[in-house]
Amino acid sequence: MGFLWALIIGGIIGWLAGIIIGRDVPGGIIGNIIAGFVGAWLGSMLLGTWGPSAAGFAIVPAIIGAIIVVAIVSWIMGRTRKHT
Repeated sequence: MGFLWALIIGGIIGWLAGIIIGRDVPGGIIGNIIAGFVGAWLGSMLLGTWGPSAAGFAIVPAIIGAIIVVAIVSWIMGRTRKHT
């Protein structure tokens, strides 16, 4: 059951990151979950594990990390689409 909660919270974190910067994550819900997980890892590496947590994610660093991930992925996807 903990894994299911981690998937749900990861998806929500990725979705929030996309809303905050105004760009969609490629891959839909799977992309949101991946952005949430990678963002949580990146955020905890850069900012630590402070603030409230849910399903093993420190929410504030995870959202900040996911924003970085979504921005980078959106930028890369935009660059590759312009060159094709």
